[in-house]
Amino acid sequence: MQPHESISAAIEAAKAEGRTGLVPFFTAGYPEPAEFLNTLRAIAEVGDVVEIGVPFSDPMADGMTIQRSSFVAIQKGVTLKWIFDQLESIKGEIKIPIVFMSYLNPLLAFGFEALAQRALDTGVCGFIVPDLPFEESGEIRHALEQKGIGLIQLVTPATPAERLKLLARESRGFLYAVTITGITGGDSGLPADLAGYLDSVSEVSTLPVCAGFGIRSAEDIVNVGKHAAGAIVGSALVEVLEQGADPAVFLRQLR
Repeated sequence: MQPHESISAAIEAAKAEGRTGLVPFFTAGYPEPAEFLNTLRAIAEVGDVVEIGVPFSDPMADGMTIQRSSFVAIQKGVTLKWIFDQLESIKGEIKIPIVFMSYLNPLLAFGFEALAQRALDTGVCGFIVPDLPFEESGEIRHALEQKGIGLIQLVTPATPAERLKLLARESRGFLYAVTITGITGGDSGLPADLAGYLDSVSEVSTLPVCAGFGIRSAEDIVNVGKHAAGAIVGSALVEVLEQGADPAVFLRQLR
């Protein structure tokens, strides 16, 4: 099985158990770099796939909670190389697929071929790059696919039908359905027309569809799970970590 296929398999396995796949997101090294591995271990006990955020100085798709976590992690010295080094120190211990969410600049600076090799060596199965248009992704997609690593595509309620088909076809691991047009972490709730949107995305995707942005509660996950295979929980989890609470306890409440 290719690394990106393990992402799909993990979400499909949750679906086969009659539940929504849970994809927790947290920013690497926040609130304390020394706690990164313990946080990862705790999340991996409950999640089906874990999404690790690579801190970036201008995280334009993220709301205040994740922006704040990113700035703090950068100030405390967290870099892409540091995250890989940390994962390498516990290689083989995390049993669920790991996905990195990163803006393009840190990946460019690292070098795409080196990135793909390091991902393969440390158990990273896929990447989400929110500021990389598909038309400009050929070089990184090629480098990742050489190692079986997936580039996960994002779609939104504003994505035209033909483009939706293209992104669904070219995504690997899962297709990320952004539930709202805006930034992460909003507390305005999920949109009223969510069901129709997620159904239309799921209809064109052979991969599991995971919904993200604005998912904060067990009720949200139930609603999402009627129309998508997985739910991504980010800002709400980062808030839990900010408060020093146990992420596993919070995540179990969502299952």
